[in-house]
Amino acid sequence: MLDGVRACVDNEEFGYPPLGEDSLPRATADWCRQRYGWCPRPDWVRVVPDVLKGMEVVVEFLTRPESPVALPVPAYMPFFDVLHVTGRQRVEVPMVQQDSGRYLLDLDALQAAFVRGAGSVIICNPNNPLGTAFTEAELRAIVDIAARHGARVIADEIWAPVVYGSRHVAAASVSEAAAEVVVTLVSASKGWNLPGLMCAQVILSNRRDAHDWDRINMLHRMGASTVGIRANIAAYHHGESWLDELLPYLRANRDHLARALPELAPGVEVNAPDGTYLSWVDFRALALPSEPAEYLLSKAKVALSPGIPFGAAVGSGFARLNFATTRAILDRAIEAIAAALRDIID
Repeated sequence: MLDGVRACVDNEEFGYPPLGEDSLPRATADWCRQRYGWCPRPDWVRVVPDVLKGMEVVVEFLTRPESPVALPVPAYMPFFDVLHVTGRQRVEVPMVQQDSGRYLLDLDALQAAFVRGAGSVIICNPNNPLGTAFTEAELRAIVDIAARHGARVIADEIWAPVVYGSRHVAAASVSEAAAEVVVTLVSASKGWNLPGLMCAQVILSNRRDAHDWDRINMLHRMGASTVGIRANIAAYHHGESWLDELLPYLRANRDHLARALPELAPGVEVNAPDGTYLSWVDFRALALPSEPAEYLLSKAKVALSPGIPFGAAVGSGFARLNFATTRAILDRAIEAIAAALRDIID
């Protein structure tokens, strides 16, 4: 992958990406086929600067005009911003924790959101911050509800390369109905740590969406970087073996965190995500004097993502922890968190 980036430097390839270049759409489709068993058409893959820009365009132009958007919460913080800049009302739909620890979408609440007029739902699969990698049956249920109400499913699958113990299931792949209602957003940025290179892909799965996308003003679609395109191509073509070496390390970190932190800090609950390298940590039992991320940054010098920006009604008392680091650094963080909580627990 680095060779692809170096080639851009060596060739002084820093201009605009060439119009009509199909190497990245073909690489994206190849990756989806070999990794997920999904066969999108390369000519229906569109290149955008990042997933959030792609999502903004999809909400603006591929959903019913001015229709509210159902948003499962807790949700990745910038999703709220996408709905704000597109002028869409949001209908929050809770993700509910099961006895197994996994979080699933409340399907009755989703149906109610569509009855109230929502024209689409955004799903993050695997979910950020909860880590749920939706199964085929779970995705079919979501798609079927959306299809019955003439609604769209906007599937942010940027975390698809980072799934543990099973193969990622693309929402658009689960049925013919899914191909008609789902728009998929992907990138190599999470699997290979490339977000600064500005490149993502929108995968369209029906002829109507492909036609409508190409009628959108180019200003809404341009902005992907040449270096980012080359890096994404290299990741999809040559990055699988590196990813396969990385995933067991991340999985071991996930399991270690889920064991060690509750042992050292009783009352803290740590979920073990199906995918992503993010853990949603529950500090509510400790009655901290402030929000967990604020408290731990002050007392432990460990930076977690505050829970409230993921959804004020569902995020208080939680924080998101990124475990994609060395075991030594992860242990330092665990020990510092436990030490900072000791007085509260005792």
